[in-house]
Amino acid sequence: LTDCYHEAAEGSGKAYGGPTHFNTRAACEAIMAQAIELQEDPWFGIEQEYYLLDAQTDWPLGWPKGCCPGKHKEGYYCSTGATKAIGRDVVEAHARACLYAGIKFGGINSEEAPGQWEFQVGPSSGVGVSDDLWMARYILQRICEIYQIGVTFDPKPVRGWPGIGCHTNYSTSATRTKPGGMDAMLKQIQKLRMRHEEHLAAYGQGNERRLTGRDDTAAMSDFSFGVADRSASIRIGRKVAEQDCGYYEDRRPAANMDPYVVTAKLVQTTLLDSAHIVCKVQQGSPLADDTKLGCAHSIHEPLGFAPPLPGSLAS
Repeated sequence: LTDCYHEAAEGSGKAYGGPTHFNTRAACEAIMAQAIELQEDPWFGIEQEYYLLDAQTDWPLGWPKGCCPGKHKEGYYCSTGATKAIGRDVVEAHARACLYAGIKFGGINSEEAPGQWEFQVGPSSGVGVSDDLWMARYILQRICEIYQIGVTFDPKPVRGWPGIGCHTNYSTSATRTKPGGMDAMLKQIQKLRMRHEEHLAAYGQGNERRLTGRDDTAAMSDFSFGVADRSASIRIGRKVAEQDCGYYEDRRPAANMDPYVVTAKLVQTTLLDSAHIVCKVQQGSPLADDTKLGCAHSIHEPLGFAPPLPGSLAS
């Protein structure tokens, strides 16, 4: 449920009324339209990490009961083998289902722990990547139902092991233009530096457990950027720097982030600045967590939290 609206007022002649309080898509779409008016065309590609879980124990799939596998010694990242790439049948079934559904699906890879995986959507313009990510998450959970296993988007399911994020790759017409693309990126990154805390407040619940300065993350209290630096808040690819144009990667968002909120904030901060478009998530919303936290802030103010994906097993 992302694009929901109230019924139109009687006699208004409209097909539907205003967006519901949990509709973050409407504000995102409006912000993207403003960017287009500025002759910018925001593109996004999102990397969604997740853990597959044993549905009976809530422990990562394939892990020894009540304990952890050998940490980092086996080389789990992009690995093969029954004891390393656990759950590949599920992951590949999900990829095929997404392609069949018409999602702009980029690929899959195993991550830094057994049962930890990633898929990518995009690149897409404007609100399209968020639509695709939302549907891809839904399809993943439906596939997991068939296999009778769980999935979590919690940023740090197991203490002491790598957390999971939702790295968001971002470019605009200016950053994709050569020469001068790198200069445009650096100007945008400085704007992001000034609003670091605002963005973190909207980048997912429990992210402080993940952004520790370890396991290829920057500490939550720090803002950094660099070329080919996986430990930075913002990473610029080596080829991008060499070619003086392209995109950069915001590595701060947690796996349970709301993509409509994250992509809107990136555009708001880097391109619009003074725009004031309301994006609400209030008590009783299907997107709110069990504590029923709520917010009603403009996109360029701290949102306080990004709601977890409905139906996930994230704790």
